[in-house]
Amino acid sequence: MAPLSRRTAAAALVALPFCWTGTRAQQAAPRRATPRQTEGPFYPVSLPQDADADLLRNGNANYTHGQPAWVEGVVSDLQGKPVAGAQVEIWQCDHRGHYHHPGDGSRADPSFQGFGRVTVGSDGRYRFRTIRPVPYSGRTPHIHVKVRLERRELLTTQLYVEGDPNNERDFLWRNLGADRALITVPFRAGNEGLQANFPIVVAA
Repeated sequence: MAPLSRRTAAAALVALPFCWTGTRAQQAAPRRATPRQTEGPFYPVSLPQDADADLLRNGNANYTHGQPAWVEGVVSDLQGKPVAGAQVEIWQCDHRGHYHHPGDGSRADPSFQGFGRVTVGSDGRYRFRTIRPVPYSGRTPHIHVKVRLERRELLTTQLYVEGDPNNERDFLWRNLGADRALITVPFRAGNEGLQANFPIVVAA
């Protein structure tokens, strides 16, 4: 192959920054935000005294029902940067389908914490110990999720179980269309029980 002329080599060098910039721009393309969902009627009227990341231990009581599961992920912005300092909350019903809420008759198992909150660090990572959600009248299994940053509420949504047969009958899940893939995740068997990875993308 003939060697490059000086003019051809110079033109190639000039073009390199454009190629590099294009690649960088492609890597920094905005991500799709996690879709919003209704808060629902059962957000706690008053937060439990024990509101940490372990929903299977409420004070000194251990919850031994349902399928133990870890729900974890990273909270990031639309450019993929972790949202340090964000608070992640989850709440859900117990193994019999009851919430800690007067609107549900306050019939939830007292040993199930039912609500948890964590503040993420510089890596944006959160992790909760809970149970695989169960269905109740009119709804497919789901976990409610809320993200706050200081005084701002960034997101309220619901997390669904991939492959659950109740999904197709759930009106909120069906109405999501293609976006349902962003909030429907598998609960896979792992060394510590079921594991669910749920990345959260917000407009911070």
